[in-house]
Amino acid sequence: MEQVAGVERVELKVVEETLSLEYGERNLIPEVRCVVAISSGKGGVGKSTVTANLAIALTQMGNKVGILDADILGPSIPTMMGVERPLELFGKRLIPALGHGVYYISFGFFVKDKDPVIWRGPMIDGMLRQLLGDVEWRDLDYLLVDLPPGTGDAQLSLSQLAKLDGAVAVTTPQDVAVADVRKGMAMFEKVEVPILGVIENMSSFVCPECGAETAIFSEGGGAILASEYKVPLFGKLPLDPVVREGGDTGQPIVSAHPESPQAKRFLDLAQALSEEVTRRNLKKRLTHVKPVFTLNQA
Repeated sequence: MEQVAGVERVELKVVEETLSLEYGERNLIPEVRCVVAISSGKGGVGKSTVTANLAIALTQMGNKVGILDADILGPSIPTMMGVERPLELFGKRLIPALGHGVYYISFGFFVKDKDPVIWRGPMIDGMLRQLLGDVEWRDLDYLLVDLPPGTGDAQLSLSQLAKLDGAVAVTTPQDVAVADVRKGMAMFEKVEVPILGVIENMSSFVCPECGAETAIFSEGGGAILASEYKVPLFGKLPLDPVVREGGDTGQPIVSAHPESPQAKRFLDLAQALSEEVTRRNLKKRLTHVKPVFTLNQA
């Protein structure tokens, strides 16, 4: 550094500049610290099962967690979490249900079991607006949003109404699923929602008799997507009948059998997600650090 006349020494202090981003309508849930979309481009990959068990695992790590079941095509979170009851009000705000330590609200609370959901875009937008802004979410650490498969109105509305910290893509190993999930990941990139990582579900089949694992849906789909988008592969989950039974009976495996190998896999996923969110938040803070020069004149 060149010497300046009249200046004896220069002190360089690095201070953090607080971000002041104005989201307007996108700040419907300011009390939630981290909002993560759980997405898949294809139905039937086990996205809701992953969402339910991941939420419980995050809760067991000491976090306050909620689920917004935005899957209008098949809202299954109430069944999986074991609490299906009428909505309650706190003043003018909806009270989420509570199951296995997780707060959740679902599209399923607003429709009868056998009624088809035939909604156009504005109706989906209005319902999401209500489930985000009119619910007493109570200072959550994480809100996981279980999205419908594909790249439709629910995904676009969510990206406009909430400040998403990122999305997690759930896929199965086979090429057909990977191709559809890839489209979903591309959509999130276009609306500037970061991809946090990939979870490969049904990576193998666990024999209920001997416990042996067999790859029945090809291999490597999750790793391919993670490599293409330069994001971590959070983990691989085998297809286990015990996990399916837990979801059907409202007893997710992480809660019902916390010592099981499958429950530990979900805990590993939760840890990986938490670490990635922390890493990105730290990187964001460091990116917005500016140097402050103090001149001490002689």
